Amino acid sequence: LGQADWRAVNGEITGTPKSPAGGWLLTDRGLQDLGVYASFRCSGGCKTGIIVRAQKTADGMKGLLVSLAEGEQGLYRIALDAQGLETHRDKLRPAASMIRFGQPATANVPAFPGGRGPGGRGPVYHAGDWNTIQAIVDADILRAAMNGGPGGLGAGVTEDESTGFGSIGFYVGGSGEVHFKDIGSKDLGVKEEPPEQTSSHFRMQRLDEYYYSWGVAAADINRDGVIDLVAGPYYYLGPDYTKRREIFAASTYSPSTQYAGLSWLNFAYDFTGDGWPDVITAGAGRPVTLYVNPRGEARRWDKFVVIPQSNTEISLLKDIDGDGRPDLVLGIGGVLSWAAPDQANPTGPWIVHHISGPNGVGAHGLGVGDINGDGLPDVVTATGWYEQPPKGSTQETWTFHPETFGGRGGAEMAVYDVNGDGLNDVVAALDAHGFGLAWFEQKRDKDGKISFEQHMIMDDLWTKNAGGVTFSELHGSTLGDVDGDGIPDFIVGKRYWSHEDSYTDPDAYGPPVLYWYRTVRNRNAAGGAEFVPELIHNRSGAGSQVLALDLNGDGALDIAVSTNRGTFIFWGTPRRR
Repeated sequence: LGQADWRAVNGEITGTPKSPAGGWLLTDRGLQDLGVYASFRCSGGCKTGIIVRAQKTADGMKGLLVSLAEGEQGLYRIALDAQGLETHRDKLRPAASMIRFGQPATANVPAFPGGRGPGGRGPVYHAGDWNTIQAIVDADILRAAMNGGPGGLGAGVTEDESTGFGSIGFYVGGSGEVHFKDIGSKDLGVKEEPPEQTSSHFRMQRLDEYYYSWGVAAADINRDGVIDLVAGPYYYLGPDYTKRREIFAASTYSPSTQYAGLSWLNFAYDFTGDGWPDVITAGAGRPVTLYVNPRGEARRWDKFVVIPQSNTEISLLKDIDGDGRPDLVLGIGGVLSWAAPDQANPTGPWIVHHISGPNGVGAHGLGVGDINGDGLPDVVTATGWYEQPPKGSTQETWTFHPETFGGRGGAEMAVYDVNGDGLNDVVAALDAHGFGLAWFEQKRDKDGKISFEQHMIMDDLWTKNAGGVTFSELHGSTLGDVDGDGIPDFIVGKRYWSHEDSYTDPDAYGPPVLYWYRTVRNRNAAGGAEFVPELIHNRSGAGSQVLALDLNGDGALDIAVSTNRGTFIFWGTPRRR
């Protein structure tokens, strides 16, 4: 349609405009909710774009355009005449929601919790080179991303009441050619749920089927000598975990439209020093709340806000100062910190110690471990590691060593000796709202200076990954010796719909999987080690935490998660060696 020539040669489709107005190449199949993916390269002064929901009108055609022309990137509603010439173009109103439906133009849309949102930098266009483009239209929101950039081209409201339907098409105009390759499309109206699978090395127990929490912890809550499980508003009584009791008044959340408000993270420990384990909850944009164990009384627990707000989705309970009591590592207003109760007033405001200055930590990616071998725990983030000062130091904040341990950062980062060379390495998810898992091999030069070399374990859907396994949205992880060989392994899961019921994140509707990656020391592998994945379950995933410990004392590591699919225990099977 219009004034352009199109040809297909060696897996590429090339469009050449006959006039600056250009023309279109349209499919003969109509779709409503769809994804289209391609690589493109413009030469000279070409203009290009992708149209979706292109449908005939009395005067010609209308549709939704993802404009890819340099300097003109954006999302538009356009109209064409019968000859394919553009007659009208309106920029789509920005979508004020992460869910599938755009808010009315006059809606008072609440802010994302903790100032969070899909966010990210704009598209980065590579002039004269290949660029990737992903465009997804679902219900009444069109989203597009170029070259995998967070936020990409953004999201716009289609204003067609979710009824738009039509062809996919490619546009070329201006004065140069456009080349498309690696083109694919998907009918998003078809949803698929794979058959449920559980590893033969684990027995699954579903404690409930409701969405209460992304966090999970364990302690002997009622002091009967048996470990209990804590997830959100409940503690589940061991050893069978079929009975539960409220810590605070329970209310389920909607996976489509809500985060796990009161319980992103759970931790259990005797914070008040009375001999009974207490519980704290935390999460991005949420207060850190202490729930005090009622010491056997049949009632809900008293609660106290001990830190007004955290900015991190990941917090960790680790002994930072070596006093034998665990401390809470988290971000507070962008400042990486550790906090502990005032022993004279444990239910009052906790004492906060700064690790970093301003902008020291983002929402995702946090770990604790001894990087430099001085016996003191250091803290790692997606952008580097903080070296704990020696005991007695008057240094106000810790020394920061920049390293790229991820893009936007992922889940809990593991610090351990992966390859057996005596130096602690780092294992980390790279992007909680994208793809990526890697381990970072610690190196030291002749002067003892520390650096890290990245070894990819899992990239994205277009790469060759360990075991052929690829999944996105890695939000919950931990380390633990699953196979009993004395070497820690890495356990990690996908948080299904981590930005709610939408295509804000890539492969958001992929199976909610939980995997463990066996650490195999292999001198022939890059860095002297490799990671071998094994599926634990494909219908649970992970929330913000993965708990790994031997719950029943049989010598096998058990794994627990709480997600928008419910709360689960995966009982490990003792292995004969």
